[in-house]
Amino acid sequence: MKLFKFFIVGIVFGIVLTKAEAISWYRIYEMFQFQSFHMYGIIGTAIFVGVTGIYLIKKKEVKDIKGAPIQIMDKDRVFFRYIVGGTMFGLGWGIVGCCPGPIFILLGTGMQSIAVILLGALLGTYVYGMIKDKLPH
Repeated sequence: MKLFKFFIVGIVFGIVLTKAEAISWYRIYEMFQFQSFHMYGIIGTAIFVGVTGIYLIKKKEVKDIKGAPIQIMDKDRVFFRYIVGGTMFGLGWGIVGCCPGPIFILLGTGMQSIAVILLGALLGTYVYGMIKDKLPH
């Protein structure tokens, strides 16, 4: 029952993304063609909310579900890995026409072809898990 509220938040988040058309292939296509501000506005709002949330978590010393303090570690400032990772993520997003976040939302809307994308995401995650110790982190 403790986790039920997170389930509800997930459902509401899915509805909001669907109504905002953030899961629409056409909206993603418009974004990558620089034809519309729609997706950039959504992403900018998400960045603002995320930055504000992290600031508040640090400032108010928020605790997690078990009562332990949430600790957000600073990231290494290695520019190259962010460029490579961001490029790979962006290319995958552009080729597929779908960000990994709405995969389950699209499945929930009945789009069966997205199952192929889910399998690809799971396979990519599995392969990364197998080779991550060999990568220059």
